[in-house]
Amino acid sequence: MAGPDGRVTTLNRPGRRLLGIGTDGMAGVVGRDYRDVLPLADAGGSDWWSCVEPYRGLASRTGHPERLLELRGGPNAGRQLLVTARYVRERPRGPLARLVVAFRDTRARERADRDRADLISTVAHEIRSPLTTVKGFTSTLLAKWDRLTEEQKLAMMQAVNADADRVTRLLSDLLDASRIDAGRLRLRVQVVDVPWAVRQVVAGRVASGDREDRFALHVVRPLPETWLDPDRVAQVFANLVENAVRHGAGTVAVEVEAAKTPAGADAVLVTVADEGDGVDDEIRSRIFSRFWRRGHAGGSGLGLYIVKGIVEAHHGTVEVDEAPGGGARFRVLLPAGGAPYDLPSRD
Repeated sequence: MAGPDGRVTTLNRPGRRLLGIGTDGMAGVVGRDYRDVLPLADAGGSDWWSCVEPYRGLASRTGHPERLLELRGGPNAGRQLLVTARYVRERPRGPLARLVVAFRDTRARERADRDRADLISTVAHEIRSPLTTVKGFTSTLLAKWDRLTEEQKLAMMQAVNADADRVTRLLSDLLDASRIDAGRLRLRVQVVDVPWAVRQVVAGRVASGDREDRFALHVVRPLPETWLDPDRVAQVFANLVENAVRHGAGTVAVEVEAAKTPAGADAVLVTVADEGDGVDDEIRSRIFSRFWRRGHAGGSGLGLYIVKGIVEAHHGTVEVDEAPGGGARFRVLLPAGGAPYDLPSRD
């Protein structure tokens, strides 16, 4: 912050750190010209303050929006900063009474850029692989239709159909992740039989080729009446079971039982456990993040992120720990809720 004469009156601790000024250097900052304390250059290397002239420019200006600028001198010369300024005047169009400059480093923007790059890379890879298969099979069908047997045609069409479903699932995951980020995940609640929903998920896995003896379902009754979004909770169970099948080993055990929320309300606890290697303590806090994937495993890396978003939209919780026999154990606590006016849909 600088006064009406352009002399610095205040430089806070984060500002001193970004400029490489120690706490003992504050006395040498106050009273100096703002251009000397914060020497800035634009992308072309021109002196930024000579361009904007806060004290001698148009009196109608109130500041300038955030810009990416570079320090010209000092121990951090060449460092990029995001800078914005506010011009405080005692009266409209009057002389500048105070110059307030806010600046921050670019790490947050760089992280956002990396996240966007990861998103583009993930989506491109996940879409390119099935589309390559679709393109190959359709080209073969078009070029050699008369020379292919009915069995070959059927196998190719089934592969095309499966890869189309894969792309559709990826796009659905991206849309769900976007809605969760924006807080616009819509719930349509009704009474849900949680054990039946879990059985449907397991039956779907068996129908798709998994061994029936790979799964064990245990239900402890009685259970409270639960008001949930049936499609969304089925999505949660499907993601957790798929995660256990893909990354775990042995039997996938699913247990449904009554429980209580920390506030003492009725709830249903669904536990999905496998007999694999489990999840290391140091990564448990990261597995519910967007695009997190274990090693070189396939998938979009959005499954557990969506699970967490759906569960929290129901005012529930999801956590992971170690199963009694080893392996990973996911515990989903879903409040029983009530009629829609007690547990409203969230937009």
